[in-house]
Amino acid sequence: MRLQGKVALITGSGSGIGRAAAALFAREGASVIVNDVDETTGQQTVEQIAALGGQAAFIQADVTQPDAVELLVKRAIERFGRIDVLFNNAGISGVGAIHEIELDAWDRVMNVNIRGVYLTSKSVLPHMMEQRSGSIINMSSCIAEIGLARRASYSASKGAVLALTKSMQVDYAKYGIRVNALLPGTIMTPFVENYLRSSYDDPEAAIASLKSRQLSGDLGTPEDVAQAALFLASDESKFMMGSPLYMDGGVTFGKNA
Repeated sequence: MRLQGKVALITGSGSGIGRAAAALFAREGASVIVNDVDETTGQQTVEQIAALGGQAAFIQADVTQPDAVELLVKRAIERFGRIDVLFNNAGISGVGAIHEIELDAWDRVMNVNIRGVYLTSKSVLPHMMEQRSGSIINMSSCIAEIGLARRASYSASKGAVLALTKSMQVDYAKYGIRVNALLPGTIMTPFVENYLRSSYDDPEAAIASLKSRQLSGDLGTPEDVAQAALFLASDESKFMMGSPLYMDGGVTFGKNA
């Protein structure tokens, strides 16, 4: 019960990494606020947690909308009294080199991946500052550290998240708040699987090519990333501040011969 008595808000927890983290946090004793723009998938996450005997509540909100985010946090505080962990997990991908990306597509990636982290953190931080404790986990990506073809908007957004994490830590350390970043590699979420199967003539070959980039020889699972998030959420990581935590199968710092 590594999160016993804690309250955790996880954005984008209707599926994939967010859902895996919500379930794991609940199993470890946390009361979980499940957030997603999709009410159906968010409620499904809550139902899964309830079936396992955990405590969770769903609050729908689009993390790019200030009023919606403020209401999300207000309702979470009214329901549970506090927020000990904020996992800024909500995010979308973007494909294309700079000359290929339309402005609205660029803005959409930046709005969800950066603006969403800013707005949710902005609303949660005053409560953490008042209680003088908290752990914020920002979802970056190993792509913040490496080059990858035709991922300009996504890499820019995730690099910004990593830089923001470090700046936030300096500002809020004096309030007992820790801010760290997760940097996953390619994780076989439903989104990634659907993308691969809809975008390639030979999805299995595409998956095999992705696996070949990993020193592990395989892709990560949402549960792999959830375990890393649990460590950052728990008091076990109390000496980690402003740090990137890599969960990438060796992509960033390794290279197969």
